[in-house]
Amino acid sequence: VQLVESGGGLVQAGGSLRLSCVASGSTFSINAMGWYRQAPGKQRELVAGFVSSSGYTRYVDSVKGRFTISRDRAKNTMYLQMNSLKPEDAAVYYCNARTTWDTTIWGQGTQVTVSS
Repeated sequence: VQLVESGGGLVQAGGSLRLSCVASGSTFSINAMGWYRQAPGKQRELVAGFVSSSGYTRYVDSVKGRFTISRDRAKNTMYLQMNSLKPEDAAVYYCNARTTWDTTIWGQGTQVTVSS
């Protein structure tokens, strides 16, 4: 499985961005996907994720009500709609997938910058 993110960029506080993650390869093996982020000097954290089989979705408290994770199965694409962005949302955002073979795959990351 390979993951490629896109959609990052510079946005003013209060603005919106939509990140995309396209999966290729053995996508049938993916059983969970998510978005993580890492700001300078901070640990990587889970922003939002879902389990494919159950549809269970979770968000970190700081983004609830502002971010929405979704997927388009036909396009093998996962999205993260980010609204009401804050300067503290600035980070490199990574797409993540876990497979039924218990492997974890990361995308290359996409930078999100939020100006105040």
